[in-house]
Amino acid sequence: MSFKTSLEDAVLPLVLALDVGSTGTRGGLYDARGLPLKKSNSKVAHAFTTLEDGTSTINADQVTEEIRQCIDYCTGTTDQPIAAVAIDTFASSLVGVDAQGHAITPCYTYADSRCAPQVSYLRSILDEDATQQRTGTRQHTGYLPPRFLWLKQSHPDVFNRVDRWLSLGEYAWQRLIGTTAAGTSTAAWTGMLNRRQGTWDEELCKLVGVDMEQLSPIAPPSKPLTPKKRVSGFGGNLADAVWFAPISDGHSQSIGTGTMDSSQMVLSAATSGAMRVLVEGDLDDIPRGLWCNRIDETRSILGGALNDVGRAVTWLESTLQLPEHEVIEQMLLDDPVPGTPIVLPWFSGERSTGWVGQARAVFQRVSAATTPLELYRGTVEGVAFSYNRMFVELMQVTGRPHEILGTGRVSNDIPGLMQIVADVTTAPVIPITIKRSTLHGTALMALEVIAPDVERAEVTRGDTFQPHRDRFGYYHQRAERFQVLYDKVIAQVN
Repeated sequence: MSFKTSLEDAVLPLVLALDVGSTGTRGGLYDARGLPLKKSNSKVAHAFTTLEDGTSTINADQVTEEIRQCIDYCTGTTDQPIAAVAIDTFASSLVGVDAQGHAITPCYTYADSRCAPQVSYLRSILDEDATQQRTGTRQHTGYLPPRFLWLKQSHPDVFNRVDRWLSLGEYAWQRLIGTTAAGTSTAAWTGMLNRRQGTWDEELCKLVGVDMEQLSPIAPPSKPLTPKKRVSGFGGNLADAVWFAPISDGHSQSIGTGTMDSSQMVLSAATSGAMRVLVEGDLDDIPRGLWCNRIDETRSILGGALNDVGRAVTWLESTLQLPEHEVIEQMLLDDPVPGTPIVLPWFSGERSTGWVGQARAVFQRVSAATTPLELYRGTVEGVAFSYNRMFVELMQVTGRPHEILGTGRVSNDIPGLMQIVADVTTAPVIPITIKRSTLHGTALMALEVIAPDVERAEVTRGDTFQPHRDRFGYYHQRAERFQVLYDKVIAQVN
């Protein structure tokens, strides 16, 4: 079954969804059932600027122009009115703007690790457990409290010139429609949202020297925005559209898989990765290795994240002399081979569950006889063990899931990873085969508000990866060795 529709068969109203990811900006039109319209998709590629010192940035005006191009293309594919525009972006982005609303800093991404010393400082003065229960996050280079301190200390002139601090999506909306707000999940993924009150955390704002007035108002999905200026250059079919405050890609990807409750875990495998569960109400006790991010007035997403999934695969492909993809894939699906190196796969820092932002990849037991395929498999196993660490902590809160839903480019490109995750966790993994599940989730978020009574189309699924239970003993021992290596090498950096 094809998960798309023609314009002639579309059920109104239409939503324009936008997704700003690590490798590009996408746009597409969706009907009221959540089905993408044929030939309405647009993509503009981009890449982060990365340096050895931990820099990971992108130009906010460049991305805003990419968003403009996607909107222009998508609106030009139909004369039908578009009822809503919604956007998600990679989480924990930060742009400083002056009093005229112009960016005077680059956009700092979640992968920028230059604020590692400030993480250590915050951990030394905060009751981090109490802060985590209040905000849903621990201190890490991917969040804004240490980034604000780093900017204040390393670039005081720029810090003092900043009139407002915005996420990348907020900045784009301010430039394009003359108004902006932080979606609840965008605010949550900064590490500075009081998750119980739904407001910016006063204690952290004071600590890092940012006035709460310098941050955007927080708007849940139930409160879309009205543009203050006409979006120049776009078609008239946007004239009556409402615009939703930007949400995080973790929020949109979770609901884009079709997950309904905590009986399903969502495994995201793209440039970065995550494991998440949708939960209702407040959680009283968040495990130390996880985060809990509010997404609207009643729901949160509990989970963990890792920086390097597709990024690790890209490193392997560009560094090693590897055979054809079919050979690699069969090797991953075959029984594991004793002697494969243990790999801690943190090429750009660890997030969950240990929160060591300055961690780097470690390869153990590599000899002159070690082959590129063994290095490849060891790295993929290391990614699977990283997912499993999150899986174990999630089960402490929500119980054992009925299934894991695999989504993201890497879940489809490297199915062997999904098989290893199934073997390690002993839980079935079901790949979600629709394209652009994150974009789909962004459309669904808007449709919950503008078309709540329309039945949504069920997402398509691939064949289930059933766990090979005879492999569990082997992987259990490997996971224990993985943890010992972590404790000896990575935990000492923290």
